[in-house]
Amino acid sequence: MSDRETLIEFPCRFPIKVMGDSHPELLAAVEACVAEHVPDPDDAVIQQRASSGGRFVGITITFTATSQAQLDELYQALGRCDRVRMIL
Repeated sequence: MSDRETLIEFPCRFPIKVMGDSHPELLAAVEACVAEHVPDPDDAVIQQRASSGGRFVGITITFTATSQAQLDELYQALGRCDRVRMIL
């Protein structure tokens, strides 16, 4: 597969899952990344759920992805957030 090929047909609804420390800064950082990379903020649905022990939080962001470049940039921005531990 070349650098330009992708298995995803755009535009499409796309979920990204983020796991991180249970801290108010996590949700704020995720929301800031989404606002920067998703043109229509009303399009993004952000849900969060605490782990059973309460130490971690899972956040699912579902939005209409328009390109592979948009996804790559959002994944990279989320990866730079201090409290993010994993992105799926």
